[in-house]
Amino acid sequence: MAIKILIADDHQLFREGLITLLTDSNDIKVVDQAKDGKEALEKAREQQPDILIMDIGMPIISGIEATGILKKEFPNIKVIALTMHSEKHFIKGMLEAGADGYLFKDCPYDELIHAIDSVFQGKKYLSDEITGVIIQDYVGKHEDILQKDPLLSERELEILKLFAEGKSSREIADTLFVSVKTVGTHKQHILNKLNLNSTADMVKYAIKKGLISLW
Repeated sequence: MAIKILIADDHQLFREGLITLLTDSNDIKVVDQAKDGKEALEKAREQQPDILIMDIGMPIISGIEATGILKKEFPNIKVIALTMHSEKHFIKGMLEAGADGYLFKDCPYDELIHAIDSVFQGKKYLSDEITGVIIQDYVGKHEDILQKDPLLSERELEILKLFAEGKSSREIADTLFVSVKTVGTHKQHILNKLNLNSTADMVKYAIKKGLISLW
């Protein structure tokens, strides 16, 4: 029986190219496509695919949010992130949302097929590049930051650093695919935990702790 695939990506040319490639395999059947996260959820409910190949930066509902919703409704549907985003917060966001695989869009065709087969069999699949990012983050500088700020959670540290770099609440919300209200809540927790009063105090604290550089 062929593996049923749903493709979600906001670039039509990429979707159509991927469909053309995947239909060359006798073991794979592309059942539908979606142009954004909202449509991906609707099509997934209709088609009940085995695997949803999901981009991250899509309109209306991001790939991260759509993955989280899908996994709560249909935990048996596998999700493979296929994206150009290599930043750690995107990787972390997708994996925490329940993604079963993570690949870059410039990966070889054979690797994508291997990832599909692995995920279909119930395994997790991360490309070598993604594994490298995770190792660098969690074994290297990530541990150093946690030691400097044991009071803060990982997400609070991330938001503290973004504020200290001059990002607005809206920019941070867009970067992390969360609401402005959520950013505001995290900011208030940071201020309370560190006994600070303002964004300026957060910047000073981040510089003092070495979380950002003046140069």
